[in-house]
Amino acid sequence: MNGRVFVIGLGLIGGSLALCIKKAHKEAAIIGFDINREQARLAKMLGVIDEAAENIPVGAKDADLIIISAPVNDTKSIIQALSKLTLKPGVIVTDTGSTKGTIVETADSLKKEGITFIGGHPMAGSHKSGVSAAKEILFENAFYLLTPDEGAAPSKVEELKGWLSGTNAKFLTIAPQNHDYLTGIVSHFPHIIAASIVRQTEKLSATEQLIPRLAAGGFRDITRIASSSPKMWKDILLHNREVLIDLLNQWQKEMSVVKELLETGNGEEIFDYFSQAKQFRDGLPQKEKGAIPSFYDLYVDVPDYPGVVSEITGYLAQEKISITNIRILETREDINGVLVISFQTEEDRQRAEKCILSYTSFGTSNGS
Repeated sequence: MNGRVFVIGLGLIGGSLALCIKKAHKEAAIIGFDINREQARLAKMLGVIDEAAENIPVGAKDADLIIISAPVNDTKSIIQALSKLTLKPGVIVTDTGSTKGTIVETADSLKKEGITFIGGHPMAGSHKSGVSAAKEILFENAFYLLTPDEGAAPSKVEELKGWLSGTNAKFLTIAPQNHDYLTGIVSHFPHIIAASIVRQTEKLSATEQLIPRLAAGGFRDITRIASSSPKMWKDILLHNREVLIDLLNQWQKEMSVVKELLETGNGEEIFDYFSQAKQFRDGLPQKEKGAIPSFYDLYVDVPDYPGVVSEITGYLAQEKISITNIRILETREDINGVLVISFQTEEDRQRAEKCILSYTSFGTSNGS
């Protein structure tokens, strides 16, 4: 496919989509705009886009595809601005937001002008942000949800999939309301729970000085998503609040069940509760990319001597294996510590394990 693609918002997602389109459609021209001029300049310098637009009207002119990769509130404003412009006949407008109901409602202004809007949500992410972190492989095997309204022509949905074919993502087409309910369950709600656990722990740490030291390792792992952008999650929660209120009501009932189990002290029922949870969790797909970005961890048993961390990272660098995070869970004199190395893909983790086993005698295991 050839034509002009205009990407509004040149962060991790927008930049990665631009790279995917450039890879699959070499004849297409990629125009970019970001409110942060430095991001736009960097995107052009890195070859993520071919040209930086001065403003949205200039970039949108003659575009065959417009991708809005911005926070939800900004996306709504951009949609309203686009509806007042004279756009190219047949243009497709899409977005990358985590909620869809209010965005699709706002897009009625485009529909009234005869412009096709197809909501989009690529379910992928990274530890890093900004256009410098953009990469072609970000969406590989990830779910990419499309939420066209009832009036959208199926041919337009297929055309959008064609433009996005370089993502190598798994496209699913669902209704906007169904999208918000499903992502509320598997993404938005877990973020609330993680944040609430951290908040409670913070309050308890005021009287228990050891808590911050003990809340490393596994505690950090299960609450990792609480480190996400507060501004982004404020917008997501407000735009999906009805679904989340319903889920929180269900959660309170679930916690009442747990409280009752503790009050009655029925060991068999407590065992069954955790057993059922384990069975469902263990049955979830291990190699699928879900709503919350996966981070593939490798645990390495390392002896406590100076330079051991740089030694391991040196081996990985020698094999050109990229890591996203590294931390030590425990080191004490004369015993092994545990080095946790995080990778963005399962393939990188497997390569890293093979690398470490070939260069050292350190034991390894995978996080799951």
